[in-house]
Amino acid sequence: MKVLVTGHQGYIGSALVPRLVDAGFEVHGLDSQLFSECEFSARDIAIGEMRSDIRDVEAEHVEGFDAVVHLAGLSNDPLGDLDANVTMDINHSGSVRLARLAKAVGVRRFVFASTCSVYGLAGEELANEDTLPRPLTPYARAKLAAEDQIKALTSRAFETVCLRFATAYGESPMLRFDLVVNNLMAWALATGEVRLKSRGTAWRPLVHVQAIAESILCSLREDARLVSGATVNVGDPNGNLQVVEIAARIKGVVPGSHLSFAPDASPDKRSYKVDFARMKEVLPSFEYCWDFEAMLDRLHQKLLESRIPWEDFEGRRFDRCAHLKMLIDRHRIDGDFRFLGQSRAADPNDEISHA
Repeated sequence: MKVLVTGHQGYIGSALVPRLVDAGFEVHGLDSQLFSECEFSARDIAIGEMRSDIRDVEAEHVEGFDAVVHLAGLSNDPLGDLDANVTMDINHSGSVRLARLAKAVGVRRFVFASTCSVYGLAGEELANEDTLPRPLTPYARAKLAAEDQIKALTSRAFETVCLRFATAYGESPMLRFDLVVNNLMAWALATGEVRLKSRGTAWRPLVHVQAIAESILCSLREDARLVSGATVNVGDPNGNLQVVEIAARIKGVVPGSHLSFAPDASPDKRSYKVDFARMKEVLPSFEYCWDFEAMLDRLHQKLLESRIPWEDFEGRRFDRCAHLKMLIDRHRIDGDFRFLGQSRAADPNDEISHA
């Protein structure tokens, strides 16, 4: 199967590509390269790559592929809050346009990376795929709107599946510290504090980044009768935790660390627990086998081995918002997050043979 992965240089994409290659897929990538300076470790899998903003992709960029895995976009609530209109343009309009182009040129399967953030404020009950979404942020609203329009394109010849990922954590070649588990671990290692910026009472469902990669692989392999038109929550069935509990577990992993709260810590309006039972129905070949405690130990060890400079723990290298703001301040990108002076149209024949 020939697969195009958009956003293949991102946090999830850089973990996914090696898994797909190992599984025998012919993988190509498409990425804006906004975060090319944010590597944690080398991406040493050779694939064909195209450089393009997702808003500029044309039919010829997706022609000839059996499947598209669409990861590209502004990747979480803080990024989405930078500019709600740009977030909608990229995460909603850009995603729907890509799906329409893929359908028009004969792509068979379209896997859309969505988010459990669409549940917003779900209360104490477990939210499942039939729960009425209550998105609270531009990021979540854009993802939900894209889901609806992409699923409407489903046909016998165009199979769509929307994967609502829980809050990701764990190491990848493009590591991020703007995710709750990774952030708290980074703070603990850099300062000795497991520092909460909220009161920690909000619930978060969790998923390891390698589990995300495996679920995408399974979604490409499963029978169309199971996945086509489906929306499915993807996460750790035992991973619904309050943020303060996550912090306590990290404290137990990092020797000498202690729990602290920012002076302006306030409640987080986003709080949701998620039911992952449908995973086994839609993705029967997917087994969740990433134990949270073991993965915390692994993340801790990887960060110790990396010898990341102290200033990088809170710097732009691992914080996507900080990196975008730096690019704007240095006049390398404009307010729409486009590189200044770069052609808006990618050349599909201009491929880079490394990853």
